[in-house]
Order: sequence, then structure tokens, then C-alpha cells
Amino acid sequence: MNTNLQKTINILPDNEGFFGEYGGQFLDEKLKKEFKKIADAFLALKDDKDFNEELNYLLKHYVGRPSALYFAKNLSNKYGARIYLKREDLNHTGAHKINHSLGEALLAKRLGKKKIIAETGAGQHGVATATAAALMGLECDVYMGEVDIQKEKPNVDKMKILGANVISVKDGKKTLKEAVDAAFNAYLKEYDTAIYAIGSVVGPHPFPMIVEHFQSVIGKEARKQFLELTNTLPDCVIACVGGGSNAIGLFDAFLDDKEVNIYGVEPLGKGTKTGDNAASLTYGKNGIIHGFKCKLLQDENGSPANAYSIASGLDYPGVGPKHCYLQSLGRANYVTVSDEQAIQAFFELSKTEGIIPALESSHAVAYAIEYAKQNPDKKILVNLSGRGDKDVDFIINYMK
Repeated sequence: MNTNLQKTINILPDNEGFFGEYGGQFLDEKLKKEFKKIADAFLALKDDKDFNEELNYLLKHYVGRPSALYFAKNLSNKYGARIYLKREDLNHTGAHKINHSLGEALLAKRLGKKKIIAETGAGQHGVATATAAALMGLECDVYMGEVDIQKEKPNVDKMKILGANVISVKDGKKTLKEAVDAAFNAYLKEYDTAIYAIGSVVGPHPFPMIVEHFQSVIGKEARKQFLELTNTLPDCVIACVGGGSNAIGLFDAFLDDKEVNIYGVEPLGKGTKTGDNAASLTYGKNGIIHGFKCKLLQDENGSPANAYSIASGLDYPGVGPKHCYLQSLGRANYVTVSDEQAIQAFFELSKTEGIIPALESSHAVAYAIEYAKQNPDKKILVNLSGRGDKDVDFIINYMK
């Protein structure tokens, strides 16, 4: 067993921001200069003693890390395999998003920025960014699709209470892609005084690298906790994938452990038809969106297609370049779960373990249950990336 945390599949992209053929930086020259400043600052700070002491203090005393690793005994007894949950839902603000939001806010302060601009789908990144901005004394603008604002009202209210300016995006499908478009356009006008705190491992270099670095704490903790609890590594690790931040945060620590199978769970939504799902790695083709190259859902003209998932945080037509790279290497497997399966898992975990998961995380739980049925003697580690408080009202109305 390889218990060394050093990775031979590097956490960092190459100098141009590529993971294999994916990633990069497809930007206006003026923005490239600004992004180089951000990249240089991050590369200096990520190993800076004072920066890391401040971040680690906040992760421990403000966020509540390390988050628990929980053996789901009831779920395991029901389905045969041993299922363990990495409880990111217990973090302050209710999801993994606070991990990189704090890091990005600290980076903004070091760069002398006055404002954070962000997008959000399910609202968890928006709440986490608003929280970090309030803590650091920064202004905060959060762009959110009108459809998602209606679905995720509790998180919208939280952002406003925290002092953020929530801007409704009414273009296109009025969901996450359009929110990213609007936030990026706003940043183009304010990059001298603001930073764009992107909410996943997507976007132009250096943002996938930055978010991945701050989310890697999930896997480092989980790997150590699993060894302490079981004296072995899991047989497989499972996480939902929209942009892919919670998943890459978990996967990184296990990439060199060839005995550990890795599964990223994409949203199949209503079905396989274009526009009915957001399964970019399953149905996408190589393309460019929001300044980077990835597997991208495309329409008949090669433009980004409409994406759909019942989980607003997974509703994006592209995916992080590191995930595309891992798929091309054959190191990670990407599978799909439908809306219906996710809803069933939402209620199953709630009623079996007394844990209400986010609809995003429910996709990972659903696949873990199916995997357990087929592999009753295996040890399964699931990243429970967020809690379902934000989804309760929507689910009740949906079930009616």
C-alpha cells in the first residue's frame, strides 16, 4: 500500500495552464497580464508560512476542519458494502465551497483588491464567498440565474444578510452558465480593483489550479482518517461532478493508489438528449468555454449547449480540465445518475442515517448505493459535499 501523500500525478498544470490538452487560457491580452499577476501571487503564497498559518487557523477554528469521516452503519447494513461519508456538509456555510472561498478572499486581500465578484448555481459558493468577504471586509457581488434564485431562496436570503449584492441574471436559460457569463463580463470592467472568485475548478488558468489547491484539503484529511479508522484504503472513492471542485479535492489524495477506483458522478438529468442533462464528460466534445478548453456539451453549431440538472450546482455545460485529463488517462471513471435516482438517494440517506444531503451530493450517494448492491464486500468513500437545507422547500414543491 502506498501511504505517501506525495503525488506523481501532479496537482499543478504546466506553465500554460494545461492538464494534458485541457485547460489553458483563452483570453484578451489585457486580462492575461492581470491573470499572470494572480497566478504569480498564488504560487508565491501557497507555500508562504504566514499565509498558510492564517488559512489553516481559519479552516480549523472558523470552518470546523477537519470535517468528520462517518461510517454510515445503517446504509451499509441495508446495501452490503461498508459506506463512509466525508462530511463536508458539516462545514460552516454547509458545503465544501468555504474551503476555496476563504483562500480566494485571503488572496484578494494580499493583492490589494477591494471587491470579490462571484457566480453561483445552488447558492453554496455564493454563501461561502459572501461569508469570506464579510470576514475579510471586502465588497461582494454574486451573480445568480433567475431560475436558481427561485429554487434556492434560503441561500439567496443568506447572501443578502451577509451583505452581498445578489444580481439576478435573466439571459438564456437563467441558470449557472449565464451566471458565469455575467460575472465574467462584470469582472472585465473591474479587474483593477476586484478579483473573480470562481466557484469551481473551471475557467481560465490559474483558477482551476487555485481552487484545486484549496480543495485538496478534503482528500488529505479523508485519506488520513480512513487509514486511522480502518487501517486500509477505500476500494473506491465517489463524488458528484458539475464543475468538479469537491471531486478533485477528494480524488487528488488517491491518484497514486492504483488499488483505489475513482468515480465522478455526472448529472444525467431527464435523459441522454442534448439539453436534458449536464453530463459533459459523458456526452461532451472538446471545446472552449469561459476561457478554457474542456469536454463541453455542444449544440449542432458547436456552441455550448443548454445544460440541465435538478441540482443547480451541477447545471453547467463544461467541466474542470483536470477531470478531462484524468478521464483521458483512464485514472478516473465518470458515470451518470438521473434526477429520479438523485431524489431517491436524497430521501434514502435522510430516512436511513438522519442526514439530509444536498441534491448535488445526492448524485454521489445514489451511485454509491448502486455500487454497494453490486459489490457488497467493498469499502466505499463518498464525499458528502453539502447539506440539503437549501433544497428542502424545492423538493417539497417538486414532489407535490
